[in-house]
Formats: sequence, C-alpha cells, structure tokens
Amino acid sequence: MTQLTVPTPTPGARPAGTSSPDEAAENIQQMFDTIAPTYDRANHLLSAGIDRLWWNRTARTLRPILARPEAVVLDLCCGTGDMTLALDKHRPQSISTNPDGPGAPSMTASSPWVGHKTSAIPAAILAVDFSHNMLSLAIPKFAGRNIVAVEADALHLPLGDASVDLVTSAFGFRNLASYSEGLAELYRILRPAGEIAILDFNQPTGLLGLAYSLYFRHILPRLGRLISRDPRAYTYLPESVARFPRPSQMIELIAAAGFTSPSWTPYTFGVAGLYRATKP
Repeated sequence: MTQLTVPTPTPGARPAGTSSPDEAAENIQQMFDTIAPTYDRANHLLSAGIDRLWWNRTARTLRPILARPEAVVLDLCCGTGDMTLALDKHRPQSISTNPDGPGAPSMTASSPWVGHKTSAIPAAILAVDFSHNMLSLAIPKFAGRNIVAVEADALHLPLGDASVDLVTSAFGFRNLASYSEGLAELYRILRPAGEIAILDFNQPTGLLGLAYSLYFRHILPRLGRLISRDPRAYTYLPESVARFPRPSQMIELIAAAGFTSPSWTPYTFGVAGLYRATKP
C-alpha cells in the first residue's frame, strides 16, 4: 500500500510564489478578499454540510466558558462568522456592549473601543478577521446579536495583555504566516486559566487518508474553481493542510508557547480536530 508522507512542519502558511511571512500574509488576505462572495456556498457544498456539525460540536464543548456572562470570547479568523454564531448560541442573552448597537460596522485595529468592556453584561464576542470582504459579509449575520466585528491582524491584535478568557479559531489558524507568533499572541492576550480552542483540518492516515488525499488534492480544487472562479484558493487549501503540523507536532508547538494540558480531539475519523490548551 502506498504510504502518505508526513512533511516537516513549516513555520507558517506559505502560498505558492511567496517566500516570506509578509508576502504570505498579503497573498492570503487578497485571496480571501477575492473568494469572499462565494465562500459560504463553496464551503457548505464541498464539505457536504459537515462544517456546520464541526462548528456546533466545538461550541458545545466550550459551553462551561461561554455560559459565564463576564467571559471575554474572541473568535479569531472568523471569516464570514459562522463559528462566531455557533458560539453565540451558548452565550447568556442581554443587550449588546457595542456602543453603536448590535450589528454595527466593524471596528478597525485603531478603534479605541476594541478590547474594553462596558458595564453591561454579558461581554460581547469579538469576531476578528483581517479580510475586509469576509468581515463585511459577517456583519449582517451579527445584526441583533452581542457580537463585535474587529478587522485586525491575528499576529498583532488590538487587545491588552491578559484581557480575554477564550480564543477560538475555526479553520483559520492554519493560514497564519507564523504559527509560533500566532500562539505567542494568543498567550499574551489570554488571562491566566484562559483557553484556546483551535479547530482545523488534519490529514488522516491509512486507506481513509488515501481516499481523503485523492478528494482533497484532485477533486476539491476542481470543484472549488468552478464555484469560486478563483484558481488559487482551492489549490492553496489542500497545500496548506499538507504543510500544517500533524497533531503531535501541533501539540508540541502549543506546549512550547507556554500552554498547559494541550490536547487534540479528532472529528470525523481525523479529517479535522480540535486543539485545546490552557494558559497557566
């Protein structure tokens, strides 16, 4: 049987044609801005709707934190906001802490309000992404909900030290130009006992891995191009998963960043999985 090779983990995402973290970040930002209009439709079709199951399962896992009214929750690389909405289902309901009201336009990295709670509780969920076009599609979904959209770089978050209780990221952490810097930034903004919950793809092994690789490398890119009309995006997707650290390697990176009790829970036979860890 042909064996899948496990590549040496890379320091961060590197789309084809890029050679530095800055080039990679700019390329990825432009790519997501381009595919934003078809992003939701493509994801739901290409995953046969399983992506919704993964978001909801992750949110249910995090209910003990989400149920705390005072907990500050940040959904990193939120994209068009579906993971954020899954989290919001488990938040206590109250008036929005956004001074401009629920569903107000996104806050930029320079906004003086970002990272500061008002006296109203529960605290708003902060939905962060660096793609303006993706966030523009998320904002209408947030209307009437206690969610604040923040346009910012995941490696340079406009938040104070020890200001957040939970950071989630669904299928976005893999796109960071530096995984170690990303983890360091999450460590910085988390309060002691704060948690990270990173949901992302994995490449399973064995016969399932071979079938998965066939679909992911050959069928998915063709379907993705038909839907998004962008040849880069769905070629980049399988390449980014192949380059992303395997669970054991990712757990080592998380531990090296200072987090304790790092773990990985496989979803759907290991096609995806949830990394969790705590800041001591």
